[in-house]
Amino acid sequence: MTISSSLNAGVSGLNANATRLATISDNIANSGTYGYKRTEADFESFVISEAAGTGQYSAGGVRASTSRLIDERGALVSTANALDLAVAGRGMLPVTTAVSLDASTGDRPMMMTTTGSFRTDSDGVLKTDSGIVLLGWPADADGSIPTFPRDTIAGLEPVVINSNQTAGDPTTVMNLGVNLPATETEAGAAGDTLPLSVEYFGNLGTSETLDITFTPTVPATASSNTWTMVIRDSATPDDAGTPGVDESIIGEYTLVFDDTRGNGGTLASVTAVSGGAYDGSDGTLDLTVAGGPLTMTIGKLGDPNGLTQLSDSFAPTQITKDGSPVGNLTSVEVDDDGYMTATYDTGFTRVIFQIPLVDVPNQNGLLSLNNQTYQVSPDSGSFFLWDAGDGPTGAIAGYAREGSTTDVAGELTDLIQTQRAYSSNAKVIQTVDEMLQETTNIKR
Repeated sequence: MTISSSLNAGVSGLNANATRLATISDNIANSGTYGYKRTEADFESFVISEAAGTGQYSAGGVRASTSRLIDERGALVSTANALDLAVAGRGMLPVTTAVSLDASTGDRPMMMTTTGSFRTDSDGVLKTDSGIVLLGWPADADGSIPTFPRDTIAGLEPVVINSNQTAGDPTTVMNLGVNLPATETEAGAAGDTLPLSVEYFGNLGTSETLDITFTPTVPATASSNTWTMVIRDSATPDDAGTPGVDESIIGEYTLVFDDTRGNGGTLASVTAVSGGAYDGSDGTLDLTVAGGPLTMTIGKLGDPNGLTQLSDSFAPTQITKDGSPVGNLTSVEVDDDGYMTATYDTGFTRVIFQIPLVDVPNQNGLLSLNNQTYQVSPDSGSFFLWDAGDGPTGAIAGYAREGSTTDVAGELTDLIQTQRAYSSNAKVIQTVDEMLQETTNIKR
């Protein structure tokens, strides 16, 4: 009957508005929750078809459907913790649960979140107070990130930071800028050997030295403009016992300098007597110290920025090198590209992890879990791991949290509307009840 359909429509209206009230109360309750994505209730009508011209109408009613607007972004809030992370734009941080780390069987679940306040636990694992563990790709010892698959979590590992760890960076590149006195290669000069000691760092963080000597060739007349450069490595002792051979010498070179007006004082030729070859295209020597290869730049032919022979002074003009002695970890930060860099008290920095960003075709189709985390579902589509800032993804912001997307003023307005709608539907049910009572009275 038509009056019965009115009752059903009123009841469905109560249920729908009760559902909307639940979403509003949830949104308001989480207005201060970092990373919370508000839920929205949409109403859809039911229609019961009647034959045209019958003069009757049956109310179908209404039903409510809810959806979480995960693709909405809250405002970024600055904090004082370097490992408070938020995503500025599209994409999510890969995380998992702390409980799964201790599981002996089964795969570790891959979850995602848009923000988190991460701190190390007693084992150095980076996680939130609610037990959400940050995942990332570990770097090699040299700070480079290997190639990992982008469509699986096979390469992702829990980010572990040991505050007591130490690290050193071996020297692999050195730039040698030295001026040699031109007067020492003239006839009648004393011909004294000029020493130079340059520190470098070994593979185990030890401090080693390259002892370099420059011996001029003194001619009988005029100037030779020629020097013999011998390089000794302190980490390669002369203990092989071979008579007449100094095993600590890793390179000996004959240097001839230009004395023309255009290129006076620059290198004219470099001849390797022993040791690694000289590469004239980039002005480098390929040396082999005790810990491995080392590239020393002495300057290209005609280059005034490397070894020079000018005037009567012997002086280092520019000596630079990479590497660092062993140092203690002082801080860890994450840059916009997701690279986690550790800083040591020796001034040495090294990339230890890369945090990728997870993206799916339909973010609103993700399965919502506790603690503002999400998982892939059939509605969301498969995930892909991007470098932060590449493809559709945004940047990772350190010292920041993402605020809730709840607009309290808007929710209060919806609350008033829902209250009025609920009361109106209750009034419909009350009216139907009175009309049914009248019908019952007629029968009596």
